[in-house]
Amino acid sequence: GVASVVVGHPLDTVKTRLQAGQGYGNTLKCVLTVYRNESLAGFFKGMSFPLASIGVYSSVVFGVFSNTQRLLSQLRHGDPCAAPSLADMALASVVAGVISVGIGTPVELVKIRLQMQTQPSTKANIKLNSPVPRSPVYRGSIHCFRTILQKEGIAGVYRGNVAMLLRDVPGYCAFFIPYTWFCDWITPEGNISPNAFSIWMAGGVAGAVSWAVSTPMDVVKSRLQADGVYLNRYKGVLDCMLQSYKNEGLKVFLRGLLVNTVRGFPSSAAMFLVYELSLKAMKK
Repeated sequence: GVASVVVGHPLDTVKTRLQAGQGYGNTLKCVLTVYRNESLAGFFKGMSFPLASIGVYSSVVFGVFSNTQRLLSQLRHGDPCAAPSLADMALASVVAGVISVGIGTPVELVKIRLQMQTQPSTKANIKLNSPVPRSPVYRGSIHCFRTILQKEGIAGVYRGNVAMLLRDVPGYCAFFIPYTWFCDWITPEGNISPNAFSIWMAGGVAGAVSWAVSTPMDVVKSRLQADGVYLNRYKGVLDCMLQSYKNEGLKVFLRGLLVNTVRGFPSSAAMFLVYELSLKAMKK
């Protein structure tokens, strides 16, 4: 989990700005704008909280997936180590996606609030030709979480949880299933377990596919969670989707698709590789 955050966070910041920010244009312009206005440190805003909590989050996701899969194999075939069917993998992915929302929503919320709070934004009810920078609302991850909890309560901490559920359930199906398939396909015949390259490649492909599938709902989740730093525009998932579509058309739901897909490969490749190698080391 830590490996995936370190590798993927800079592009995650770019993705969030493209999805929920204003005036960034395309991916290259966004990268240059962030660097010019906030230097290299701007790409790492909001990383500390995910870095501190990702170990718990990833262990729960991977643990729930693998144990659900083992349970289903035990129930269906009488052997927890039996090769899982497509239905077993899909159901295990759904369970992992549902469980992940409970831990992941507050982490994503704090990350996105910190990523978005320093972006130029226009004041409500005042028409301006150029964006006006706002002063930061949050001093850091802990202050951000505490402020949201005090002002908005538990409901505020779990803002965007429905959108995250709609993103993660199909997203994890498109994450674990392609990984398993591709890993089996790329592993040389006769090998009991995949080698490091097979794991890395399969993890990267799975990450790219998963984020491509998840991007439309990821846009909605990012907008809902970024909402509230300065203004409150959206009443819920449906309202966010309708407003976004009305103002920017269908293409708005593909914002950050390229960045998500490109980021998904090295991030997931690193995560799966470290995960599998850690398991092998602990089993020894």
